[in-house]
Amino acid sequence: MITTSARDLREALPEGGVLLGLDTGTKTIGVALCDAGWRFATAGKTIVRRKFTQDKGVLKELIAERGVVGIVMGLPLNMDGSESPRSQGARAMAKNLEDIGLPILLWDERWTTQAAERAMIEQDFSRAKRAERIDSHAAALILQGAIDAMAGAAF
Repeated sequence: MITTSARDLREALPEGGVLLGLDTGTKTIGVALCDAGWRFATAGKTIVRRKFTQDKGVLKELIAERGVVGIVMGLPLNMDGSESPRSQGARAMAKNLEDIGLPILLWDERWTTQAAERAMIEQDFSRAKRAERIDSHAAALILQGAIDAMAGAAF
């Protein structure tokens, strides 16, 4: 199942469980995880992209290791809400991950990278550390927005 509705994902996972957040780019994939009760998202590692089959293998290992029950992927929309080539890329990746067998939520990621960078600057991260961790922090913001919505905050 691939959806853009937090409600659909919540209904697909009535018992909750660990979710994997992804911020996919052309060069890296930022990874975040949340607790099984959907209270908080935490930035994880950043995966350097290779061939899709290798990226998928790394994600499958992480899913098995952490007991992930669902995926929240950033959907990069234009500021007016329309789709872009990057949106199409995110949808294609979701389609290619669908056979893992987990529900996938595509979540509007507008402003997440900027918000992640602002937060990292406030925490006095160096430019080098920000560049290294920005995608995983953006993934955590994407995932936090989705779990807040599933908890009812955005309904």
